[in-house]
Amino acid sequence: MTVTLGEGNTPLLHASRLSERFGVELWLKCEGLNPTGSFKDRGMSVAVTKAVEAGATGVVCASTGNTAASAAAYAARAGIEAMIVVTAGGASSSKLVQVRAVGGRVVEIDGSFGDAYDEAVRLAVDGVVLVNSTNEHRIEGQKTAAFEIVDQLGGSPDVLLLPYGGGGNTKAYARGFREKTGELPRFHPTEVENRGGTVASAIRIVEPNHQEEVKTVIVQSEGGIVTVSDDELIAAWRLLGSAEGVFCEPASAAGVAAVARGAAQPGERVVCVITGHGLKDPDAVQRLTT
Repeated sequence: MTVTLGEGNTPLLHASRLSERFGVELWLKCEGLNPTGSFKDRGMSVAVTKAVEAGATGVVCASTGNTAASAAAYAARAGIEAMIVVTAGGASSSKLVQVRAVGGRVVEIDGSFGDAYDEAVRLAVDGVVLVNSTNEHRIEGQKTAAFEIVDQLGGSPDVLLLPYGGGGNTKAYARGFREKTGELPRFHPTEVENRGGTVASAIRIVEPNHQEEVKTVIVQSEGGIVTVSDDELIAAWRLLGSAEGVFCEPASAAGVAAVARGAAQPGERVVCVITGHGLKDPDAVQRLTT
């Protein structure tokens, strides 16, 4: 049985005003329209399906919020338990509401995301499966977004830009493009200067689990990590809303902030991955609009 909530097949929107502003052909892959409001659902469907096939009684993850909401929802769909490890103040209230609404159990600890991940690993025993992006089934599900982009565009973009938190999504998109086309667009994973204190809670990860894989993708695609400030991120977030009507959580605007920094050359076909809906982090939105 496939554990699904109808994830995938998200829109790829042409951003005509941003294209004109930046001198590129800019497209937005709107992953916030997945069932729980973020790209995590693609991989979680596969990870929970495989966990159930293996006889799991529950799943566990460490999360800044989006993985938490997704894991809890798909576990509920499968009829198994979900334990979610978060750091104190590390996840937005709306994401934790999503967890509790579907019966997930929140385990709050002091420390960093790395500490939360270590605790999740410790709890992954006796039939409980870890469903962070270190679970390869997560990557297998998330790579399908790259398949969709190629089908929607009729080919690969020149450049792919996406938020860089833990790095699992960069790994997944690279796998997807390789399998679909045999080559990679130029990758520009985009991080914030202050990873531990950024307004973008979804990528508030000091030590990315997949940093070595990200380095490999960058070398192979002849790309590079782009580092932006919170001010640049916020400006891009506002621009997405005012110019294109796209309401996303702050982290999702990272790729557009990188385009504003000059990550794409004039005339290139560019895809920015919009990873989560704006309602995923209303606390941040409230601060940014008052």
